[in-house]
Amino acid sequence: MGWFKRLKEGISTATKVKKETPDGIWYKCPECSEMLTTKQLKENFHKCPKCNYHQRIASDQYFELLFDGNYEVLFDNLISYDFLNFTDLQSYSKRLEDARKTAEHKDSITVAAGVINTRKLVVAAMDFTFIGGSMGSVMGEKISRAIDFCIEHKAPLMIISKSGGARMMESAFSLMQMAKTSAKLTLLAKNNIPYFSFLTDPTTGGVTASFAMLGDINFSEPNALIGFAGPRVVKETIKRDLPEGFQRSEFLLENGFLDFIVDRKDLKSTISDLLELFDVSEN
Repeated sequence: MGWFKRLKEGISTATKVKKETPDGIWYKCPECSEMLTTKQLKENFHKCPKCNYHQRIASDQYFELLFDGNYEVLFDNLISYDFLNFTDLQSYSKRLEDARKTAEHKDSITVAAGVINTRKLVVAAMDFTFIGGSMGSVMGEKISRAIDFCIEHKAPLMIISKSGGARMMESAFSLMQMAKTSAKLTLLAKNNIPYFSFLTDPTTGGVTASFAMLGDINFSEPNALIGFAGPRVVKETIKRDLPEGFQRSEFLLENGFLDFIVDRKDLKSTISDLLELFDVSEN
């Protein structure tokens, strides 16, 4: 009975092994699980075409979306450092080093000056990938200098908030930025220069409790989480169930905390209309 003999161990078939899809080609919507290419996502303003979920985007992507062509990045020499020698699970200096590699930005906020339909605008945009867009001393200083720049050049200011709150690794120095930025914004009002506060997902903690809610116009992207403490903390504190959609931008608009909500595809045209409405060229 030696008619059959296995020449190779295991089982082999004629089916070819399918090559894995390269990273960065596909995007899965976290809201509705729709699959699309990253190219399609970018062409649709980094939004899901099925459910309109707004993906979090970086500061330079907002600059490219808003400004007409070139723009100038300001105060890029300011960077955070570990002046308290703070250490929890790892040192703050190590966290900063890792954040600059992964986020590809020097800190949690970037300031740029440019033009939208011939009108000047200064935009300070946060990056959530840099330690959760946390507010530290550098964020406060950049916003302060941006305000001085706006006054000198008679340009409106727009802050795009996307933050988990104050940066605990800088202790009270971080919390001091709430008072610093809030007080500094009064100079814009005294010089009749408008300040537009654009809140994106998420805007929480000390950022919400200070400059993010002090705009001449406060507006947001759809379904953005906006609040001081998170929904879980609020629920555990008051021991009551929260209304549906609590702390989402639609709920805040209904209750008078926001002036309007704007889809990202309409953001540039909306800002252009605001700049025309709040014209400072004659001030």
